[in-house]
Amino acid sequence: MSPPATRRRVLSGLTAALAAPALAGAPARIVVIGAGFGGIAAARALHAGGCDVTLVEPAERYVACPSSNAVVAGLRDMAGQVFGYEGVARAGIRIVRQRAARVEADARRVRLAEGTPLAYDRLILSPGVGLRFDAIPGYDEAAAERMPHAWKAGPQTERLARQLAALDDGGLVVMSVPDSPYRCPPGPYERASLIAHFLKTRKPRSKLIVLDAKDAFSKQPLFRAAWSTLYPDHLEWVPRSGGGRVHGVDAAGGEVRAEAGRLRAAVACIIPPQRAPEIAALSGLTDAGGWCPVDPVTFESRLMPHVHIIGDACAAGAMPKSAFSANAQAQVCAQGLLDRLAGRTPGSPKLINACYSLIAPGSGISIAGVFEVRDGALASIPAASGISPLEAGPELRAQEAAYGEAWYRGITAQTFG
Repeated sequence: MSPPATRRRVLSGLTAALAAPALAGAPARIVVIGAGFGGIAAARALHAGGCDVTLVEPAERYVACPSSNAVVAGLRDMAGQVFGYEGVARAGIRIVRQRAARVEADARRVRLAEGTPLAYDRLILSPGVGLRFDAIPGYDEAAAERMPHAWKAGPQTERLARQLAALDDGGLVVMSVPDSPYRCPPGPYERASLIAHFLKTRKPRSKLIVLDAKDAFSKQPLFRAAWSTLYPDHLEWVPRSGGGRVHGVDAAGGEVRAEAGRLRAAVACIIPPQRAPEIAALSGLTDAGGWCPVDPVTFESRLMPHVHIIGDACAAGAMPKSAFSANAQAQVCAQGLLDRLAGRTPGSPKLINACYSLIAPGSGISIAGVFEVRDGALASIPAASGISPLEAGPELRAQEAAYGEAWYRGITAQTFG
């Protein structure tokens, strides 16, 4: 009788098969690293196109960042952010539940954390962002337990929500925002708005100070108008030119040191600078800025052939880092790969990004952009882009909030359903 199958034996058999040379006429072997909004969209499109797709993802569940600011402010339950991969498996996509350690490009394989290899004809990385814990003196992973960033949804989100709920009325809340680029450019300002709403309604003697490493940000006129109207006593924004750049923290003492001075925070949310995750750097896929330069037509790495990077980790010109962008880039990348496999020249794409933000419960604003390839990079088409009207009334703001919620339901159902 054969010995019972074990997880290691099954995985060994799987990776041995995947590490074998591709047979002539066999479907192209695509390995996708990262099962978020970009990685799953690419995997689904390529699987539907007849490719042999393997999705590498160690987590059992995905925790979505979009809408997580509402969890921070006590307006949304965390359960609405958590999704399983059962729908992806039902679609026939093979999932390997391990961490990818590095890319061995010369051999066209991915080395998993346990040491086993996955061979590929084409590789797609959609690994999200890495947080730079070396960028702010005093702020490391241990400090983040006291001063949560909550910029990767999950335990950090819940930690920050608990700290706000436990805040003594009158306590100071401090939030820092990094310089660009980073994941979700309007995200910190939506968070600031919802925290200010929480303070106004739950801790009216408290105040939020936002220390910003920039002077300008996405949807700035809309956010600032909302703040002056809704939260004049509960939110203060300090730009870079006003000393807003943070240059150190003392997590144990609750101190945040900015160019404008030192603040003693009862609750501190420190969002550090970001870069592509470690696997991209270890594999030689990043430039001096820490991001992955790509060809905007197919999202193939400019540093490594047969490797494509989509989503937050790539340097995609003017296109921002967002779930909407990751999904759009996945579709373009997958179509470009299918074109090449069929012997066709990929066409020059146009990509869309849209982003909805809450300024208060049931009140939203939005920005939309269309991007085209220009001079080897993705550039905005101003005539096709825009933001919500500055003078819009409450009815339109309520519609924008509803549109944002509908987008979230749609993208999560499309991705994980």
